[in-house]
Amino acid sequence: MDSAAKALGAEEVALALRAEAEARGLEVEILRNGTRGMIWLEPLVEVEIDGTRHGYGPAEPADAGAILSGESDKALGPVESLDWMARQTRLTFARCGVIEPLSLESYEAHGGLSGLRRALQMSDEEIVTEVKDSGLRGRGGAGFPTGIKWETVRTAKAYRKYIVCNADEGDSGTFADRMIMEGDPFCLIEGMAIAGLGVGAVQGYVYLRSEYPDAIEVMTRAIETARAAGVLGADILGSGRAFDMEVRVGAGAYVCGEETSLLNSLEGKRGVVRAKPPLPAIEGAFGKPTVVNNVISLASVPVIFEKGAQHYADFGLGRSRGTIPLQIAGNVARGGLFETAFGMPLGEIVEGLGGGTATGRPVKAVQVGGPLGAYLGPGQFDTPFGYEELDGAGGLVGHAGLVIFDDTADMLGLARFAMEFCAVESCGKCTPCRIGAVRGVETLDRIAAGDSAAIELLTDLCETMTDGSLCALGGLTPYPVMSALRLFPEEFGTAREAAE
Repeated sequence: MDSAAKALGAEEVALALRAEAEARGLEVEILRNGTRGMIWLEPLVEVEIDGTRHGYGPAEPADAGAILSGESDKALGPVESLDWMARQTRLTFARCGVIEPLSLESYEAHGGLSGLRRALQMSDEEIVTEVKDSGLRGRGGAGFPTGIKWETVRTAKAYRKYIVCNADEGDSGTFADRMIMEGDPFCLIEGMAIAGLGVGAVQGYVYLRSEYPDAIEVMTRAIETARAAGVLGADILGSGRAFDMEVRVGAGAYVCGEETSLLNSLEGKRGVVRAKPPLPAIEGAFGKPTVVNNVISLASVPVIFEKGAQHYADFGLGRSRGTIPLQIAGNVARGGLFETAFGMPLGEIVEGLGGGTATGRPVKAVQVGGPLGAYLGPGQFDTPFGYEELDGAGGLVGHAGLVIFDDTADMLGLARFAMEFCAVESCGKCTPCRIGAVRGVETLDRIAAGDSAAIELLTDLCETMTDGSLCALGGLTPYPVMSALRLFPEEFGTAREAAE
């Protein structure tokens, strides 16, 4: 039932399997689940034989008969033994593609609610300390320590507090949030409930972009199911403690991925950036202390409480603890989601996991962290995938989306797109973003026309945007522009020395 699989024909394959089974008089149970993340193999059919799931893909309706006979040339063998699956460290995504998304019984049978039950036996301070000790950092952008944010809200004095999940997944090449919400929605619900217990909040909101209709439907139904089962509501699992939540749908503005714009939209206002201070942790949704975390941050909480903070912290490197869901996209042979501990070299992700480009041409660059992330070239492919490590290479983790380009990519054109994107999506709150992006497009057009003197102007303008913008939209737009200029100065009509 994953959107990517459905887009590739999963509905038609399911219908064909059912029709073929009926025609043969076979009793077949067809279950619909989330994706395993191997998008190049979707639609993926898994046939359970003696308790082991065997894969067939990418399947087409015409393959139904051969799959049911066990004679298909699309046979992949046991799914868990495939190299893509066997090499992963699946903590947050352990159930995704395995369970039926809306079956609470299936969720519990695979370890679900264990973390929530443990949290119900802990004090709010102990809950927050557990998150701190895990080393969990924000998985949606800057990588701010999750436990510190929770502690700020926990100690804030207010009669009402909120948990807000930022599910406005707008970055190009990212789909981890959607995969969790469509494939394992109770994981997010459990994580938000634990967050509520930790900071003293009794109400939560999932702010979901309107472009995700399947995720909206699955999350809404999962919340209703959880409430009916006593996982949400005034008496969580009979503990006497309360937490409830609902879905709020945004209209699709990219800037609403920024937490204060999101909060304005959540409240029914125009999605524009708020000046800080006050921070949302002090004065957030409806003027009350608010935890704003990304989907993956909150969905990582249940496994921390199920297995313990130290178990989670044992993965990773440096200050980047735990696992990261890499989303590999663009011009790539094998696109999909791969969850692994922080620290894998960038080159291994692009060439080893992704298999290089889909065209077979050399990799020219990879953009990490969405449309405002920096481009990194093959000369930087030994960089470990971690917050500080990528920052040292001039990049950022962001939402861990990687978009790959081959040697035909027009880097000047891509730089211009980043500026144009910012100009279109700017909320208009601050001058560097609102005006700077427009001037940036004009300056890049001058460079494209052969005016190499405009390079210095572009550099100064990007510096102004970085230093003066109120949010990441304007502040990060120079990243792809300046990294493209640094890596490929010849495409900007100037010498490398001048670019530097």
